Amino acid sequence: MRTSIATVSLSGPLSEKLTAVATAGFDGVEIFENDLLGGPLSPEEVRLRCADLGLGIDLYQPFRDFEAVPADVLARNLRRAERKFAVMERLGADLLLVCSSVAPESVDDDALAAEQLRLLADRAAAHGIRIAYEALAWGRHVSTYDHAWRIVEQADHPALGTCLDSFHILSRGSDPKGIADIPGEKIFFLQLADAPLMAMDVLQWSRHYRCFPGQGGFDLAPLVAATVRAGYQGPLSLEVFNDVFRQAGAASTAVDALRSLLLLEESAGLSALPAAAAPSGFAFAELTAADTEPLRGVLKALGFAHTARHTWKPVELWEQGGARILLNTGVGVGASVGDRRQGPALTAVGVETPDPERAARRAEALLAPVVPRRRGPRDAPLDAVAAPDGTEFFFCRTEQSDHPSWTGDFTGVGSRALPGEGAGEPANAVRRIDHIALTQPWHQFDEASLFHRGVLGLEADDSHDLADPYGLVRSRAVASPDGGVRMVLNIAPAPDAEGSRFQHIALATDDIVGAARRVREHGTGLLPIPANYYDDLDARYELDPQHLATLAELGILYDRDERGEFLHCYTATVGRVFFELVQRTGGYRGYGAQNAAVRLAAQHLHQH
Repeated sequence: MRTSIATVSLSGPLSEKLTAVATAGFDGVEIFENDLLGGPLSPEEVRLRCADLGLGIDLYQPFRDFEAVPADVLARNLRRAERKFAVMERLGADLLLVCSSVAPESVDDDALAAEQLRLLADRAAAHGIRIAYEALAWGRHVSTYDHAWRIVEQADHPALGTCLDSFHILSRGSDPKGIADIPGEKIFFLQLADAPLMAMDVLQWSRHYRCFPGQGGFDLAPLVAATVRAGYQGPLSLEVFNDVFRQAGAASTAVDALRSLLLLEESAGLSALPAAAAPSGFAFAELTAADTEPLRGVLKALGFAHTARHTWKPVELWEQGGARILLNTGVGVGASVGDRRQGPALTAVGVETPDPERAARRAEALLAPVVPRRRGPRDAPLDAVAAPDGTEFFFCRTEQSDHPSWTGDFTGVGSRALPGEGAGEPANAVRRIDHIALTQPWHQFDEASLFHRGVLGLEADDSHDLADPYGLVRSRAVASPDGGVRMVLNIAPAPDAEGSRFQHIALATDDIVGAARRVREHGTGLLPIPANYYDDLDARYELDPQHLATLAELGILYDRDERGEFLHCYTATVGRVFFELVQRTGGYRGYGAQNAAVRLAAQHLHQH
């Protein structure tokens, strides 16, 4: 289907918004009146600009507080409408959105509303314009889509139809099944927005917290499917009021917006993307730094061995069990000058997937930028795309004999890694990468969540707010169904805190006490945890006193739920990176969120 977006969904002046919309790949645009009124371009210039960019102007909006009013107010409203029709003719727009009235002088009289809307449609038709009547969720007398449709049906004018808006419908809990009762040719427009589920005034909810489909709590797919089944043939259009989006770059927001529509079309059964295949595990995590010596020391203390070096790139392979860490002293696409200045950074992640080519095709179809790579003549083919925060994701089949492995690009250096999983390694060995945590730019949290779910095929947990000494850290975990790949996405409390965008790699072990002792014996510090934490831990869980003393000695944190237990501790931070040792028992699937505030406070204390 055609795709469109309201200019109110993006930041910046109208000309920049139009460029961003076209570059992202949208077919059309809704011109929000304020964007036109506040800009220097005349309607004719906007029309030409859209034509040059290949954009259709699908809607002009909004026209407010028109219907069910006294005769003198109606006269003024009709004069106002005629002026808007003239502007639309100059724009080349032929559809006007009319919102249900919130004016105090409007009356609760459907017959009068229908009569006046019929008059408006008659005036519009003389200009070659149609009217799409929409029920605002906070409309004074008309606040539901079925009520708006009854008035349109009663008015019975060919130039008058209805506009369906997912936020206005779903925020009131209305059942979209009733859309089937509306003839498709009378659904003039469909506007889409998601939103987090919140208990607040619906107007404030609408004006500040809407988001793109798949980023909130609404189930939009049945609504879209019902509208298309009814016979709707117009565009799928986004209308999102969001304070964060209005401050973020228009170009990246437009890409995020179109990606959300593509995924919504897929979930509604309207299009077919290359099928998602949830990754089964981590192939590697890559750390980039001009000086990797501090990282080498930490990896040795954790039990890793330097086993191989890339045949022609400045990249080292460190291994232990099923965990692989790459140390890169070059500067890749994901490693900016700022990354080098701040020290080591996690710039790339390899994920195991049964079909790397299909995974790459899906990522490209969902607008993920392909990472340009320098490749030697004998290098294994390895596709990678960039996540919104710049982290590169490589699609790998490391151990499959029928597919070239990226490990073939490395030659051994004589060191011996600990044996792989199940090969009799000591209990305190690292078995694999348990999860990876990435702190996102402040304006890209929802975009990152949608990317990891839609592009990588991961499932998202609910988001949580974690207490930090300087604010709240918003956090959301995404994982494959079997837990083979777990990612934690965080957003730092300060919008300008690029330097605090810490990342960490969590390493799984069967004996965290032994692993922690080994780290300390090698002279690498573990993050000290205050004694107050262990006093509270004793009060909450009644742990064995000797066990509790061991946890306190080593700075190991503890959590449990009805399925199992979770123990974890942290190394000191090197640049922007630190490591976590974790031990899961039973069916525990979380990340120790209960302990996040203690860990964050301890890290702040020992970084300054």
